Amino acid sequence: MGWATDYLAEARAAIVGAATEQELEDARVAYLGRRSRLTDALRSAKELSVEERAELNRTKAALEEAAAGAREQLRTRELDRSLAEEQVDVTLPGDAVPRGHLHLITQIRRQVEDVFIGLGYEIFDGPEVEDTYHNFTALNTPDWHPSTSKNDTFYVDEDLVLRTHTSPGQIRFMETHEPPVYMVSLGRTYRRDTPDPTRSPVFHQVEGLAVDRGITLADLKGTLMYLSRALFGDDRDVRIRTSYFPFTEPSIEFDVSCFRCSQEGCPSCRYSGWLEMGGAGVVDPNVFGHVGYDAEEVSGFAFGLGLERIAMLRHGIPDLRAFWENDLRLLRQF
Repeated sequence: MGWATDYLAEARAAIVGAATEQELEDARVAYLGRRSRLTDALRSAKELSVEERAELNRTKAALEEAAAGAREQLRTRELDRSLAEEQVDVTLPGDAVPRGHLHLITQIRRQVEDVFIGLGYEIFDGPEVEDTYHNFTALNTPDWHPSTSKNDTFYVDEDLVLRTHTSPGQIRFMETHEPPVYMVSLGRTYRRDTPDPTRSPVFHQVEGLAVDRGITLADLKGTLMYLSRALFGDDRDVRIRTSYFPFTEPSIEFDVSCFRCSQEGCPSCRYSGWLEMGGAGVVDPNVFGHVGYDAEEVSGFAFGLGLERIAMLRHGIPDLRAFWENDLRLLRQF
């Protein structure tokens, strides 16, 4: 096959003469590709003699070696050029590495913790799966109360529930601590609520408890007002109104003026002008009876507030469902 020698010389010249990797690739395809003369000859190798087949294979191997060598030379040449012309200023700041950050609800939780740590309170974490004694009975909740219904509460079995509030933490803390007690418990809670702009089946609460000699409703009001000013500043109005909870007597509810409508009414506040933050009150003496405290010697107050609603008010977010959607356009703002 006299053409193989001339073919090898022509192909080598094209490969060695390539000035860029693209030119080298074009030459490789032309002389070694599927439609090249060499490949066509190899396809009909059965019709050739042993010597002719060996000569074609030697030609192919030589061209592949030449292409690999030429590619290495081009890359070395490009590296030398870039080192000479594209010097790096090591004094310049490097590229920032993308990092995540805490979710807004976690940020709010830590800010609330900081407020109460500054007041001398202790942080307590209770279990999310609670027994009905700590979730209902020890909190003076009668069996007929609507909150004990399976329509309102997620039951694991007859004796265990997903906690409906962080209030069971009060009982667990008092069972192991003597007065005076100043504690807050923060965490996730569960109720059979239909999601809307202000409610969710899964939400977060901060529960607070103070038990000491001479604690009154005025102390509770002062604590809630201090918390409101620390979280929202002086621009929000605060409203305290009477209510009922089995574990406090008297009981109150704590509202903050709506950030969205200036108290004129909107979907976020259900057109009331106020956002309910949670419930509070003076601890019922029956609760003290379950933990062995003497209600004649000590008194106390308790409160439970929603962290999602604190975040809504603090940052002007109209719908708490946004906290569960993981939309980066929202999360990156905080």
